[in-house]
Amino acid sequence: MSSPDTPVEVGEQTSGSDDASSELKTIFTWKGVDAQRLEQVRVMTNGLRLKASGQIIAAGTDDHEPFSASYDLLTNELGVTRRLSIMLTRVSGETQISITRDAERNWLIQTPNGVEHGDFGGAEDVDLALSPFFNALPIRRNALHRSPGELDVPVVYIHLPEWRVEPNVMQYTSSASGVAVISPIASSTLTVDTNGFVIDYPGLATRI
Repeated sequence: MSSPDTPVEVGEQTSGSDDASSELKTIFTWKGVDAQRLEQVRVMTNGLRLKASGQIIAAGTDDHEPFSASYDLLTNELGVTRRLSIMLTRVSGETQISITRDAERNWLIQTPNGVEHGDFGGAEDVDLALSPFFNALPIRRNALHRSPGELDVPVVYIHLPEWRVEPNVMQYTSSASGVAVISPIASSTLTVDTNGFVIDYPGLATRI
């Protein structure tokens, strides 16, 4: 059986790795390749349902100040995001962000600027800038690590460290060479494991 760190070729079937029935409890760690940055997350899955608690710690660069961002994420049984909470720490202080999706498929977003309510273009996922982990949400739900496909994925996108929240669209294309992604900050081809989690995100981070 392949280990959780084994890259999988799109279209390859692996025993014991059916997302619809698998359970996983592990900790992933990624190291930034373009800056001094670490992300570590504890992940628990039951089928497509996912619960995660993680943290990004980033040194200052020419593009952003130093910061850390702790997050807690929960999806439903279909892998659709139910809620995400973020605690962002910068020199200026701490900022809390709360994001939830209700049964009517509307998002409620609470930031220091107030409350925003809407469907965010039909988004079912959130995406956190500079995080390789959050790419697993649409990859796993749409089985992009198992079969070729091309999707435009609307997301609630959170920019870091300025915590700007806005609707956006991620483009994913899976093929034998990996899962290509076009995001607001990068374009790359991801290597993913048998469970759909990123191993290598060229230009951003690699799992250690």
